[in-house]
Amino acid sequence: MRVEAPMRLSAAAICAKERHFPLFLLTAVLPIVLFPVANLDGTLLQRLAMPLAVTLLVMQSLRALPAWVAHWGGLRLNGIYRLLGLWSALSVWWPVLAAHRPPFVLHLLIVAMRALFYLLTAVRIIQVLANSDRVSARTLCLGAAGYVHLGLTAGLMATVLQLIDPDSFNLGAMALHEELMARLSYFSFVTLGSLGYGDVVPASPVGESFAVLLSISSTLYLSLLIGLLLSRFIASQERELIEKLEEER
Repeated sequence: MRVEAPMRLSAAAICAKERHFPLFLLTAVLPIVLFPVANLDGTLLQRLAMPLAVTLLVMQSLRALPAWVAHWGGLRLNGIYRLLGLWSALSVWWPVLAAHRPPFVLHLLIVAMRALFYLLTAVRIIQVLANSDRVSARTLCLGAAGYVHLGLTAGLMATVLQLIDPDSFNLGAMALHEELMARLSYFSFVTLGSLGYGDVVPASPVGESFAVLLSISSTLYLSLLIGLLLSRFIASQERELIEKLEEER
């Protein structure tokens, strides 16, 4: 089967969703804020922190972005995307509802499927930005949300690597009750920012390749974001100038 993924989105579809972009940014930042508080073995509030943050982020991802128009053969990818979102929102509640951590294989599947959903969301954000015909504060919020999503996606992917091969990363001195996902999300954002503190480092060829690809992805995303926003801003200024000249005539 052939994947058909039209890159063009209508301006009306994007404009209809723009009001959700600021809240989307807030829900993307929320898991980062709650990482120090979340503890699956702690109090009820600590155990609820991360499931609530992930659920809100998934719901806002589905709400804030236009429907996925691509399809694979006769199967619409938007349906697959929504199913992945539903899985991500429900599966994160397993430790709270079951009162114990999921088995290794199920835990790996949960993290991998959420990483895939986050990755598709990041791709969707880039597509929306590429088709936006104007630059506004809400558009900037979506661009910032895309950068945060890139770090969260990389943290989940690094967690998958670490679960498969515990020697992928040297985690350093982890804080008491700190979750593996939180630790590797920290590593991802440090790598995205080119900070390189050295407390969490790749410890295998796979881990090193992942760090290189993540660094490249960060540079490419920022380059694309700046280029897209500048081109849209210049185009909007040109349209306004042309309209002004026509009115004067």
